[in-house]
Amino acid sequence: MSKRECRWGFLSTAGIARKNWKAVRLAGNARLAAVASRSQPKAQAFIDECQAEVPFPQPAVACGAYQELIDRDDIDAVYIPLPTGIRKEWVIAAAEAGKHVLVEKPVANNVADAQEMIDACARSGVQFMDGVMFDHSKRLARVCDAIKDGTTIGQLQRIYAQFSFCGDGDFQKSNIRTDSVLEPHGCLGDLGWYCIRFTLWAAGLRVPTKISARTISAIKGGDSDGEVPGEFSAEMQFADGFSASFFCSFLTSNSQVAVVSGQQGVITLDDFVLPFYDAEAAWHEHQHVLEIDNCRWNFQRRSSRQAIAEYAGGEPNSQEVNMVRRMSEIAISGKLDPLYPELTTKTQAILDACRRSDVADGAWISL
Repeated sequence: MSKRECRWGFLSTAGIARKNWKAVRLAGNARLAAVASRSQPKAQAFIDECQAEVPFPQPAVACGAYQELIDRDDIDAVYIPLPTGIRKEWVIAAAEAGKHVLVEKPVANNVADAQEMIDACARSGVQFMDGVMFDHSKRLARVCDAIKDGTTIGQLQRIYAQFSFCGDGDFQKSNIRTDSVLEPHGCLGDLGWYCIRFTLWAAGLRVPTKISARTISAIKGGDSDGEVPGEFSAEMQFADGFSASFFCSFLTSNSQVAVVSGQQGVITLDDFVLPFYDAEAAWHEHQHVLEIDNCRWNFQRRSSRQAIAEYAGGEPNSQEVNMVRRMSEIAISGKLDPLYPELTTKTQAILDACRRSDVADGAWISL
């Protein structure tokens, strides 16, 4: 008897879909059955280009309409990297057709829309998952264990995350992430979503009690109806007494830094979203010591590098492959995992609170 595979359909030929094409090929329990675009030739061109580099034994079928793919009987799970502003109807359509749904982030314009999508999946008995790849990294699990172990950093006090890159003039003028209709949250949705998600993991999935947030710089694409956040920052307070903050930007150089501080130590990651190109995923643990003896003051470095064997990308144990493999396991077994909708709901709720605070000039917003 042949091994069961999850049959995938891609609803869009977005750039990130090329990475997930390879992830499906490497997952070991999945295959790509079809790709849809708004025109059949565009879908076929995407298939031909990806197939030339990462071939499937049986090439995917090109569909010239999204509904055409959703209606196919040979699709178990649908990956939807469509723009945020037009995504909801297709997530709901896929769920109602009995397809499991992996959706890109930010998931929705607001938490009500996100809940509508999640509810549609629940009614149809299919899995909902958003496409945060590091959720499936073995490194993240190890870092969270270290945060909770009571000795590596002691009592949690502070979480900080920064995700940024400097988009050039063409990006700021024409990229859809600068369009207020297609991607209304700008850098907060594209980059801040990851900062919020890391904060949730470091906080043991606890949500903040209140948030203060601001757009630092707004940008507007050439054809956009309005501005979107180009740089954004937020401050969060938690009921257990610790705090968190994040900064995200389309106008600041590449940075994917996360810092988790406690009363006894600090954990740092230099690449918490997309690991540096390597066969290991690493982090550092610090318990620095300040020695004072009268006129003699020495700040002593006490750092250790920790790592696990996990390729940055494009290999069977990399985080995006783990994501596709996990979703395929769920589709094959039919055993839904409530963790993933919970992660989405909490992330979207925090993002919404950030937007409400921003509109209120940084006023504290209670969740």
